Amino acid sequence: MKRNVLIVGLIMLIFFVISFLTNILGPIIPDLVDSFRLSIGLAGFLPFAFFVAYSASIPSGLLVEKYREKLVLISAFVLAFLGSLLFALLPTFSVALVSLFSIGVGMAMLQVAINPLLRVAGGEEHFAFNSVLAQLFSGAASFFSPLLYSHFVQTVHTNDTSFLIDLLNQVVPLHFEWVSLYWVFALTTLLMIVVVAVIRFPVVTFKEEEKIEVGSAFTDLLRNKTVLLFFAGIFAYVGTEQGIANWMSKFLQLYHGVDPATTGATVVAYFWGLMTIGCVLGLVLLKIADSRRVLMLFTIGAISCLLLGLFGPKAWALYALPGTGFFASVMWSIIFSLGLNSVPQHHGTFSGILCTGIVGGALVPLVIGGIAELVGLRLAMLVMLITLGYIFSIGLWAKPLVNNATIKRKSTKAQPVL
Repeated sequence: MKRNVLIVGLIMLIFFVISFLTNILGPIIPDLVDSFRLSIGLAGFLPFAFFVAYSASIPSGLLVEKYREKLVLISAFVLAFLGSLLFALLPTFSVALVSLFSIGVGMAMLQVAINPLLRVAGGEEHFAFNSVLAQLFSGAASFFSPLLYSHFVQTVHTNDTSFLIDLLNQVVPLHFEWVSLYWVFALTTLLMIVVVAVIRFPVVTFKEEEKIEVGSAFTDLLRNKTVLLFFAGIFAYVGTEQGIANWMSKFLQLYHGVDPATTGATVVAYFWGLMTIGCVLGLVLLKIADSRRVLMLFTIGAISCLLLGLFGPKAWALYALPGTGFFASVMWSIIFSLGLNSVPQHHGTFSGILCTGIVGGALVPLVIGGIAELVGLRLAMLVMLITLGYIFSIGLWAKPLVNNATIKRKSTKAQPVL
């Protein structure tokens, strides 16, 4: 099949935009707390509003199959545009919840639509490579987004007279400099609507394993203990990722006096940057070791960094907390692949169920915020020892039908980890 370079490039851009919009909540939560005069418990509802929208993953898959990719992509960007514009125009807490949910639904629709499209446009033989490349684009956006936020909050309503800053000065309220980022999001998503609308899309024929069924296949999977265990694994991973990313800057502000607009934002950027670097190392390790062993090793590293960051001095926290991103880097792909390799059929429906586990990013930060009201944020963040402990356990009990291919083992029937 001939590769469609234009569509592949568009998909990489979409991956960039998804992460650009998704992973900004962590850096700006301290500003949102101050601007809206929120308690830590209420602040937990901000990531909740965004990530609970990922419960739309399965309906989004059905929409893609019925109305095709282009219409779903445009609809997703329209939702993200409306959410961003509404938040930029009316920066209040209640509007924030509605806007973040709208953006979250859009991002969920994008995630579901672009993977089968990438397989067709890039060619099946290049799908693995393109998927890794997409993760690098996502990582770059996650690294860039907090730095852009830091730049805006330091330049909007200052003596900076550049054209962009002068324009933002006219639409961003004083002491709400973080709102400038949502004007950028609105412009970005509006441009994406235009780009997607003018590009001609290839016809995507779904493989049987990519289709989502809501009948007997869905019911059978939900009755399968293995499916539920791996759903919990994805739930635990995204909960851990967002629990650290969303509360890291606020933790550093509360316990070490770190400015969230400068050092705090930079630390969050390094969290995502190190996650990207960890992906590259993870790819190498997966060629020489069983994925379950790699998962357990990286989980131990994440637990160690989390504890050092929470209970060590400021100098340790500034390195250890973003270091958790490095060790979390391989968890999503390993858990997802172990899950799919543990069930012989209905992979499309199973993928939809696993993607719904992204709602862990809604509930875990919310739980941390609620507990922080009672015992403080430091102890509340220990909740992630539970999620990381569960992820570690996957390496012990997972029994995939096919092991990951390594240099010494091309493809073998799975053996239990000793």
